[in-house]
Amino acid sequence: MTVAVRRRRLSAAEARRVALAAQGFADPRPTRRVDVRHYRKTLDAIRVLQLDYVNVLMPAHFLVLWSRLGAYDKTRFERFLYAGGAYTEQWAHEASIVPSACWPLLAHRREEHQLHKQNPLMRLRHRRAYLDAVLEQVRQQGPVTARDLPPLPGPKKRPGDWHRSLPRRALDYHFGRGGLAVVSRRPNFQRVYDLPDRVLPAQHLARSIERADAERELLKFAAFSLGVGTVRDLADYYRMSPKDAAPRLLELVEERVISPVDVEGWKETAYLAKTARFPRKIHGASLISPFDPLLWFRPRAGRLFGFHYRIEIYVPAAQRKWGYYVLPFRVGDDIVARVDLKADRQAGKLRVLAAHAEPLTNRRESSAELVRELLALKDWLELDTIEVTRHNPYSRLLATSL
Repeated sequence: MTVAVRRRRLSAAEARRVALAAQGFADPRPTRRVDVRHYRKTLDAIRVLQLDYVNVLMPAHFLVLWSRLGAYDKTRFERFLYAGGAYTEQWAHEASIVPSACWPLLAHRREEHQLHKQNPLMRLRHRRAYLDAVLEQVRQQGPVTARDLPPLPGPKKRPGDWHRSLPRRALDYHFGRGGLAVVSRRPNFQRVYDLPDRVLPAQHLARSIERADAERELLKFAAFSLGVGTVRDLADYYRMSPKDAAPRLLELVEERVISPVDVEGWKETAYLAKTARFPRKIHGASLISPFDPLLWFRPRAGRLFGFHYRIEIYVPAAQRKWGYYVLPFRVGDDIVARVDLKADRQAGKLRVLAAHAEPLTNRRESSAELVRELLALKDWLELDTIEVTRHNPYSRLLATSL
């Protein structure tokens, strides 16, 4: 594997391998027990772990680690995330785990955070007094969940609503503003909130960074985690606007942190990170979480892999093309299939509700790789069997292989 030197042009295949290497896919999965060194190495590569607790298969952020490490102890991983102060929850890409050192880099986001006009708290009489009282309760009593606050009547839940109580919304507001930080998660995924100075190392809380400097630093991290990307690719990693990102990227070019390159088939100029690696080949296979940073920005996924991806959770069932909770399947440096999976814990089954091979994929070879991955996933999820719905030639081939 070679490290990037000054390059002016990349082939499409080189760009794919650079992107996969930057995200940790060039390294084989550990052959021995996964420990904190593996967690740290993975988080150092991706830098932002988007949290998502849809539990059809497994909360998506656990799958991000699975794709790179294989089987690991989820309880131990959560303990690693929330104990010791090295990582914290913040609004980064979306709600995410980031290094605690990013706290001052995201200060401008917290300063801009406001209640949305549709938030039921906006209709609450004496709203400011209530929000102040919530903060005071945490200050006096220590860590709380929404259930620890006095209940308040709120809007009735409508079908399809993602319901949050008024106490939960108040805690979320303070979290967004930086008045509270997340100290842990309960087994039911509830956030436990406390004051930042009880959660985060003092040096991060005391550090103040100008917005332009913070944005430049975040874009540098995005470049290191993506390997190569356009202005829009890099801006999306921490949810910046391309307009704000563009001048900061030019500064990074001046600092030789990144360099402009042309990528075969890309219409826009790309930027190559000085840390980019050029593996001759990407080995292995892995199912990819719907919220994996490798695929966050769908236009980039299309350019890198010729892969057009849409999460269809919110699409009516009759209109879904691929399925409810579809995971892309990678073999080497290509995405060769997509699989709609469900963990039926009551029945002890990993259900393959749909499986589709991508165009030009060698179906027999990819199904053999997918079988190995599904068997390993079944064991990690402590399920007994795999059940495949046979609705097309590829799923029938998969069922036969199993």
